[in-house]
Amino acid sequence: MMTDHLVAGAASADITPADLRGLNPFGPDWTSVHDPLRARALVVGEGEAGERVALVALDVVEVGDTTALRDHIEQATGIPADHILLAPSHAHNSPRVGLVPPGGMARVPTPESLAYTALVEDAVVTAVRAAAGRLRPVALGVASEAVDVNVCREAYADGAWGLGYAPDGLSDKTLTCVSLVGEDGAVVAVVMNYAVHSTVLLGLPEASADLAGAACAQAEDLLGPGAVALWTAGSLGDQAPKVEFLSAQAAGLVTGDGGERDRAFAHRALDAQGHLLAVTAVRLARQGQRRCATAPVRGALRVIPCPARRLDVPPGMEQADVDTVDLTLTTLRIGPVAFAGVSGEVTVPVGHAVMAASPLASTLVVTNANARIGYLPADESYLRHTQAADGCPIAHGHAAATIVAGLADLVGATLDGRAA
Repeated sequence: MMTDHLVAGAASADITPADLRGLNPFGPDWTSVHDPLRARALVVGEGEAGERVALVALDVVEVGDTTALRDHIEQATGIPADHILLAPSHAHNSPRVGLVPPGGMARVPTPESLAYTALVEDAVVTAVRAAAGRLRPVALGVASEAVDVNVCREAYADGAWGLGYAPDGLSDKTLTCVSLVGEDGAVVAVVMNYAVHSTVLLGLPEASADLAGAACAQAEDLLGPGAVALWTAGSLGDQAPKVEFLSAQAAGLVTGDGGERDRAFAHRALDAQGHLLAVTAVRLARQGQRRCATAPVRGALRVIPCPARRLDVPPGMEQADVDTVDLTLTTLRIGPVAFAGVSGEVTVPVGHAVMAASPLASTLVVTNANARIGYLPADESYLRHTQAADGCPIAHGHAAATIVAGLADLVGATLDGRAA
């Protein structure tokens, strides 16, 4: 079957809160804004009248249930709700939006965060509508390169597993970039996929898009006016930045008082690591990629009830007492690339298993997509009582297997035309 020429459009909107009170999910109110927060939207279609999908990258720590928002986007643009993937960066110095899915464990919404949610949702709809209005013929390219700015954070010490700095632990340093390039050679959009928590500034009283935001902002600056850089968080559940404020404090590199020297250290770490990611992304977007200008565009979404597991809920978080918790899997296929979204924090072993099982070689795992229910680790993590396992709301033996099989089938459905 013949496919039409790929078309794509991208846009962004500012979602920086005007009032910082009540929005910090991890502690006292932020006192300043280090850098702006943005919602970035990419719409890709198969010709002018064919299927369309939308990818929305958000500078927020997490999203709750996005069903109503995706329905609103469909009403505004005609893009089906199951062809929309909302990808929060998981930047910890940014607010959360939405309500916690039943059975999931996530940060408790505040009245201020719910008011902020309404503002973000309006901005998202505006950005997607603007992106859909800018469709132009493009060619798609995909390329990868290792970038060493992350490290395994599951460390074994004093007879137990906990969060730490584990340079010998399993880490995936692959930065994969999907670029959409216009007929004039200008980059319309580049989508970055990388496994790392955006926690460089965590512990400082500054709102920030953190590492994901720094990488995107610097990439956009290098690409020039009109280009939009979108961040998709990969299998980050067990991955931290190589240099971050809190780990530097633990190592005695900063005082921890949040003063001028502490901030200068953290800002340099943010800029340097973001620069490495941005420069690599721009190089991959501009050079050495085999591009395709005609390709099928498909989307699919499936909600799978899984046996729930009651957790020890720390202060500031909540989990409803239910028998099952919904796992949301989303796939956007653009030619040879599949964005494989999971509604929780996937760890590297699970991400590797998803990619190995997928029928498409270029399958990119997107963490916390369209919702966040908690961590989603491999089965062996339950036996070790890792941070990820102790924060997983799905019973042992069900999370990884359901994710891997479900996404393989969902990607397959976009290949052979089966209903999701």
